[in-house]
This record gives sequence, C-alpha cells and structure tokens, in this order.
Amino acid sequence: MALGAEGLDAYVRRVDGAQADATIDLVAEEQLDRSTARITVVIPTLNEAENLPHVLPRIPDWIDEVIIVDGLSTDDTVEVARRCRPDVKVVLETTRGKGAALRAGFRAAQGHIIVMLDADGSTDPREIPVFVGALLGGADIAVGSRFVQGGGTADMERHRKMGNWVLTRLVRVGFGARYSDLCYGYTAFWRDVFPYLDGDYTGFEVETLIHIRALRADLTVAEVPSFEAPRRFGVSNLRTVQDGARVLRSIGTEWIAHRFSPRPSRLPSVGILPGARPSTPPFCDDVQGHRSRSAAK
Repeated sequence: MALGAEGLDAYVRRVDGAQADATIDLVAEEQLDRSTARITVVIPTLNEAENLPHVLPRIPDWIDEVIIVDGLSTDDTVEVARRCRPDVKVVLETTRGKGAALRAGFRAAQGHIIVMLDADGSTDPREIPVFVGALLGGADIAVGSRFVQGGGTADMERHRKMGNWVLTRLVRVGFGARYSDLCYGYTAFWRDVFPYLDGDYTGFEVETLIHIRALRADLTVAEVPSFEAPRRFGVSNLRTVQDGARVLRSIGTEWIAHRFSPRPSRLPSVGILPGARPSTPPFCDDVQGHRSRSAAK
C-alpha cells in the first residue's frame, strides 16, 4: 500500500487538517487506493447491538475485512452487525473475555494489517488511516495514546486515570518503555508480528500484554494520538478493581520472564502466510518510478 510521492508526513498533515467526516474519508481513499496491503478490522463484542450502528458505518469503505468476534451475546448483536455491514465476518468465541475474543479474531484475520477496534463507540474508526500510516512509515505496531498531543478522553474517571498512570509508570520503569498510555485498546500491527504478541491473555489485560511483548520482541513501536469518546449505550464490562489487579499480575509475570528467562530468539519467518507483510515494501513503486524518470532525463 503506497502513500504516494508526498510521503507519510504529508499524509498525516492532510488527515490532521481534515475536519469534516467526508473530508477524512476522501483523504483516506485518495491515499490508499493503490493498495498493496490488505487491512482487517477486529471488533470484540458482548451485547453491543445498540452500539454497532454507530461504529460499523464509520469504518472506511477501503477496509478489506471486518471481523466481529462475539462472546456469547444474549441480544441480537450478530444480526445487527450483518444488517449494518453485509460483508462482515462473524467469529463466535465461547471463552469469555476481551482478550480471548481478540485472539480469535487475530487468528481468523487474513489482512496484512490488523486493527483492534472497540464496539462501544469509544474508538473512532475514522482514525484508522493514521494508525495504518504509522505502520507504512516503518513501525511494526502502532498503539493509540490518549495522553499525547492530539489525543484525549471523555470516558475515563479520575480513579481510572490514576490507575492507568501508575501501571504505565511501572512498565516504563520495569521494561525501559516510554509509553504514555498502557490500557487503551486502539492498536494496529502487521500480522506477521502476531506470534510475538500472542499469549494466554483472556481479559482486559490484553492491551497491556501486547504493549509489553512488543517491547520484549524489540519491535518498532509508534504511539498514535487518539481520542476516546464516551460509550454510547449500555454499561462497560470493565471492572476497575478486578481487571486492574489482572493487569498488575500480568505486568509482574512479564517482568519476571523479562529479567530471568533467556531472551527469546527471533521466531521463524511467517512470510508464507496469506496475511503476511507484502513482499513489495511501501513506497517501492514511488522510488522505482522516480529513478526511472531521473534516468530518462
């Protein structure tokens, strides 16, 4: 997927400067129409029938695959998803928890790039071009941050902000990270790095473990500013104390493995998988075309 002769910086400037919804979509389509990489969006759901009509229509048309991973919903989440987006792929996951649902979605994804998106309307699908742009610019994984310039949140109580701050500082000290946000679910990564990010996570510790394992694998990480909106309908499945304790235990377990286990070697290449990174790097067509024009002069 080439960004064109303007490059990533111009692309990001144009997206940042686009204010209207239609303008954002127009910029994305113009920059991403010469696609060499397929993009999959994975959305875990649990009783989100009221929210999906506010999420699925906002996903850009140029997204190649949308996967809903439903975790035993008792409402008509799946039917609503199919009405909103007839081409949606539905995966049913019997193990409860956001982490289990995301892992099932990652394994089912066929895209070169996988984007994690929440179903409650808090993460804006119109930010996807910026995450994809960071990957095409050289990052292995792009993680959203609500606490860098350009980001923000309207859905986080003071005690949750304090808990996130403490957990983020623990990871920064324990792993030498420079993350500004640790417990946010808006993330995109190349599918060929998924073996480094995979694990036994089942709950809301999934975001934290993905952040830490990206560091332990020496992946190139980019933080992307993102705004978290309030949940539109219903009550969050997040339990602040219990899930915070799960995240804390996960950090401790990863730290012990990081300090006392042998450093993991690079995993075998997964380039033969249908969703692996394209063999033609981003910008390759632009560089070759520029060289050809220069040689002709």
